[in-house]
Amino acid sequence: MSTPSSSNCLRLSIMMFLQFFIWGAWYVALWGFLNKNGMTAIGDGGSYDAAAYTVAPIAAILAPLTLGLIADRFLNTEKVLSILFLLGAALLYIAPSLAEAGAPSSLLGQFSHPMILCLLAYMICFMPTLGLTASLAFSHLENTEKQFPIVRVMGTVGWIAGNWVMWMCRSAGMDAEQFSDNSSHIFTAAAIASAILGLYCLTLPKTAPPSKGKKISLGEIVGIDAWGLLKNRGFLVFAIASFLICIPLAGYYAKGYGYVGEMGVTLFGSTTGAMSTGQMSEIIFMLIMPFCFARLGVKWMLTIGMAAWVARYGLWGFAFGQEGPLLTLPIFLGILLHGICYDFFFVTGMIYTDKKAPPAIRSQAQSLVVMLTQGLGLGIGAQLFGQWTAICTMGDKIDFAKFWYVPAGFALIVMILFALTFWDKDADKASSEN
Repeated sequence: MSTPSSSNCLRLSIMMFLQFFIWGAWYVALWGFLNKNGMTAIGDGGSYDAAAYTVAPIAAILAPLTLGLIADRFLNTEKVLSILFLLGAALLYIAPSLAEAGAPSSLLGQFSHPMILCLLAYMICFMPTLGLTASLAFSHLENTEKQFPIVRVMGTVGWIAGNWVMWMCRSAGMDAEQFSDNSSHIFTAAAIASAILGLYCLTLPKTAPPSKGKKISLGEIVGIDAWGLLKNRGFLVFAIASFLICIPLAGYYAKGYGYVGEMGVTLFGSTTGAMSTGQMSEIIFMLIMPFCFARLGVKWMLTIGMAAWVARYGLWGFAFGQEGPLLTLPIFLGILLHGICYDFFFVTGMIYTDKKAPPAIRSQAQSLVVMLTQGLGLGIGAQLFGQWTAICTMGDKIDFAKFWYVPAGFALIVMILFALTFWDKDADKASSEN
């Protein structure tokens, strides 16, 4: 007979699987869809793909704190999630039909295209769920350091499944064009999964708002309580480091897939296959996280996570211009480092945030970290890397050695400063006791 804790782990794992299946099904392949529909050429105001990949950071700035407040004050978290995923399903379903909806206005440029606006509306629904699912999971797990990585690893499995769903359809002998990575079916698959998850959320453990009934101030609407966590020196250093490390991460998101493809590094004949090995490594490192927590503590988990980013960018910079194993091996090693990059920094950060935040503002606190990383960090990084790409381009070729070495140096500085200035005895003590 299963215990309530093990039952919750299973239910929360299914939630994580579906959530990241949705994101993985369309986000990675979005560029291919835009390219197929003639939306990647640079015109007035920039290219549509640049705008499409900027809506997530914009949404992460606009939405999470307010929706985190709703879960903390007004409505059960599982109900908030249900509403967001059901709305998201409708938006994903109609998004591809808007690809040929017409030219943008001169006021907002590429951002006023109907499909881009639809994707922005969708991401405003989706980005807050990153913090809310973490907050809900922490509320129903007895030992977060040991159990949350097990729950969260199913999100990684879901991301891989979302990436590979079209490839599996083609391998099964279905219509190759209909199920290609650049077809509208990437959105259909994600929309169906989002609708299923929206309904499934209503079956999750009830998570009542911890501050329901309390008077609300204007300051709370914009997350003043969550921002108040920055008064704690350890959390302030963590927040700044999280923000800064996501600036070069924007370059990885924008150019990583294209770089691996341009270098001809594939798995099973697919760039997607090669990139998905990073998520496979994430599964391994997620499962050993409880062991590492007890022995390394929060500080060194976060530091090792940042060091992995430094190594990845450095390896990719070295690989450019090489041939044979000196090309493929560093690139694959860089991809495989994703497990440490993500698990040791971002997942550790979620656990650390949960421990630092009072119960009444935990949803807002998780949302604050999403805003700083997925919003401000990636948003500023996307703009900087647009300019950096132009600087590194000679003719129609990008000098990828130069392109990757600078992010490596930036991440190295962030890592060193973090290691020298971060210390939180309470967090490390709690980790060692678990």
